[in-house]
Formats: sequence, C-alpha cells, structure tokens
Amino acid sequence: MSGAVTKSAHDFDPLDEALRPPVNETEEDRVIRQAQEAEARRVSQAIDDSIRAEKQAQKKKGIVRLLLLGQSESGKSTTLRHFQKLYTPTAFHEERILWRSVIQLNIVRSVRTILDALSDIRLPTLDSGGEDSDDSGTNLPQELEMLQMRLTPLRHIEALLIAKLIPPSEDEMASVIGSSAISAYHSHRSRSSERSWRAQEVFVRPGATWKGALAKSTRTRPVSLGNTGMQTRDEAQEVIHSCSYDIMALWNDRLVREVLRRRKIRLEESSGFFLNDLDRVTALNYTPNDDDVLRARLKTVGVSEYRCEMEAVAGRESGTEWRIVDVGGSRSQRATWVPFFDDVDAIIFLAPISSFDQVLAEDRSVNRLEDSVLLWKAVCSNKLLANVDIVLFLNKCDILDAKLTSGIRLSKYVRSYGDRPNDMETASKYFRSKFSAIHREYSPLPRKFYGFCTTVTDTTTTAGILASVRDMVVRRHLKQSRLL
Repeated sequence: MSGAVTKSAHDFDPLDEALRPPVNETEEDRVIRQAQEAEARRVSQAIDDSIRAEKQAQKKKGIVRLLLLGQSESGKSTTLRHFQKLYTPTAFHEERILWRSVIQLNIVRSVRTILDALSDIRLPTLDSGGEDSDDSGTNLPQELEMLQMRLTPLRHIEALLIAKLIPPSEDEMASVIGSSAISAYHSHRSRSSERSWRAQEVFVRPGATWKGALAKSTRTRPVSLGNTGMQTRDEAQEVIHSCSYDIMALWNDRLVREVLRRRKIRLEESSGFFLNDLDRVTALNYTPNDDDVLRARLKTVGVSEYRCEMEAVAGRESGTEWRIVDVGGSRSQRATWVPFFDDVDAIIFLAPISSFDQVLAEDRSVNRLEDSVLLWKAVCSNKLLANVDIVLFLNKCDILDAKLTSGIRLSKYVRSYGDRPNDMETASKYFRSKFSAIHREYSPLPRKFYGFCTTVTDTTTTAGILASVRDMVVRRHLKQSRLL
C-alpha cells in the first residue's frame, strides 16, 4: 500500500495539474480559455521577437559592452570616472561641484577615524597582553584633549552629509545604513562597537539619485565650466573651514601618527584621503578639480552603467556606443556578476596588488591579495567568458611602491616571492607573471594576455592605458562584426 502511495506522489506533476482544464468546463468556457491562451502565446512571441530585433539592432549600431570586475575598493569606480572624464568631459566638469559633499564626508570620516583611535587608548583593557596594551590607560596630552573638544561639531556635519547623500526616497537598505550612522552619534559605545563603527561605510545607490538630491540642496548649481555658482557655500564647508587648523594640528601631531602606526591604520593609503590637501579643500570657495573627483571615495551598492559614444571609424556612419558596467565587488554582491557575462565584449579586472598585507573588510580571516588571485582564477576559468578579452589592471602600484620603500617586506606575506629584491620593479614583474600564468592555465580557450601596472588616480598614465584598451576592444569588436 505504501509503495503505491509513493509512486503516486512521484508521478504527480504540479505544473501539469495547474494547466489542466477544469473538470466541469463548459464549451463556452473552453472557447474563452483557448482564446486567452492564444493571446498569451502571441504576446510572448512578440516579446521574444522584440528582444531578438533589439540585439540585431545593437550589433548594427556597434554597441560595445565593457565590464569592470574586482574586489571592493580595487578602483572600479575610479576607472569608470576616468572614462567619464575622457569621453564626456562637459558633463563631468559640470558635476564636479556635487562631489564637494562627498569630499567633505571623506575629510570628516578621516578625522573620525583618528579620534576613535585616540579614544581607544584611554579605555582600560582586560587583556594586558593585547596589541593595544602599550598605549592602554594612557592619558592624552592636554592639547589633544582640547583638539577633540573643538572638533566635536564635525559629528553633526557627518550626520548632515550622510542625510544629504542618502535622500528619503532611497530604499530601505541605504536608509537603514544612513539612519544607523546618524543615531550612532547619540549613543555611548563600547570598545568593540567603536571598532565596528570604524568599519562602517556609507553606501549609495549608483546612478544620478544622490547627485540629484545634492543638486536640489545646492541653491546655486554650476551651469558652465566658468566660475558661475562655483563659490556656493554650505554649512558643512563653513564648519570644516572653521575646524581646518585643528584638523591640520591633529593630523600632524607626532603622538597621533604613532598611535595610527601601532594600530596599522593607514589613512594615506585609502581612497578619499585629503588630509594632505587641507589648505585647499577646506577653503570656503573650494570647488573639486578633476583629480579630486577621481580620488573621492563613495561606495555604491548595486550595478552602475555608464554610456558614451566614441568617434566614428572608417566604414561606419556613426561612432561606437560603449556601455561600461561597474558591479559591486564585495563578497555578498559577486553572485550578481554572472547575468552580465552575457554579450560582454571585454572585461577590465582590477587587482590591487598593494593589499598584500591587508585583509577583507567583510572577512578579516582572508588576505586581500589572496582573494584577488582566487577571483581572477574564477573569472579566467568561466566558460561563459571563453571568447571574451580580459584586461588586467594590477592597480595601486603607487601604494605598493611606498610600502616597499618604507621597508615592508613582500616576502613576509607572499612566501613564494622568496629572496627577490624588495623593490617596485621586481615586485610588479613578479605579480604580472603570476597573474599571466593563471590566465594561461585556466582560460578555456587560448587568448592573449593584456596586463598593465596602474595607478588609476594618476590621470595622465591611466588615460593612455584606457585609450589603448579602447582601441584593442574596438578592433576586436569590428572584426567580430566583419567590418575589418
């Protein structure tokens, strides 16, 4: 009996059951149902035809799809901004004033990181053998105490800037992040919560939403490349300007630098670092320049697509339209990459090789360089990308050079580096050969390796590299379209 029941259960098809005509269906109901089903099939076929026609039209138009891949903070958004600066310069320049709020937030959060580190050393520790035992229980000098008090208004400015960047219309996720940041100012935090606070980051949705919110909040928005509207003042800039000398004093204090060194907090290696430019960026009439916009730090969640049209080439009536897609690089967002592998023409993969001595923010047990290598291996071996050119940017070479010059031994973190010279030239060649070997071994089909050592905040050099990448991608695209 039980066997019969089991077989019946296995043979049951819920889809067939749902599509089966009603048992008591009348002739009139049957005619209506069949007409509805025929209409549904017609609509479905029309949608399929429309998709096929759109794809054919895109091929004729010459649309190139470029995907930016890499872990979080690898330089994808900066690379995207480079494309915008190079190929839509007018719009890029007109939006510079909107980045002032982002840079203000970068400055305030750098100060916040320093103040949090200083507040930690005054808290008692239960484990005298911990890494903080050397400075635990130490009272701050009176001048630093006074600096802390005078910089208190920046807490309000940080909350104000977060509220400006995350408008009320944003979805629940972004709003929660923003509200939690604002509410954190009004609570007394334990030592562990202070550390988690420093790890928090402001996220915005990609696209024009946050820019639109800032434009509305700015009374005078620039309408040209001249000075019109460029001297707009706001509360945040006023307060930061009034605190500028105190911020400089804090950043240049020897004890502060020593505390940051012990805690391995390297603000100058992070994107969004402006503490060495305080005279300029805290001026009341400050307007970000191109380099400031490229250096600014604003983390996005979700997918950002940028479109631009390159110049026309021989045999074509119009230029090639480029669609450059920047996807999130954190571990939780990588599952969303695969749908964008369809119809992609080329990929720029960014691997920040300066991060050999750092760990992932989302998983502190994973080395960032190791994560980049594993990610590179996964992308190279993906069969959906077998015919796609992958361009490797070994990024943040300036930071790598600074680390090696300061005496940090690469071989301490990368055992296979051995006793090679601890210099930039040798290290960059080593990394290039390692990534090239992975590309050669794991690619499903043979393909050419394109690898560049880059510093994407270096405008001139990066512009030349992107131009080379553009030419390479366009040539391949035209060959595939049988136009060359």
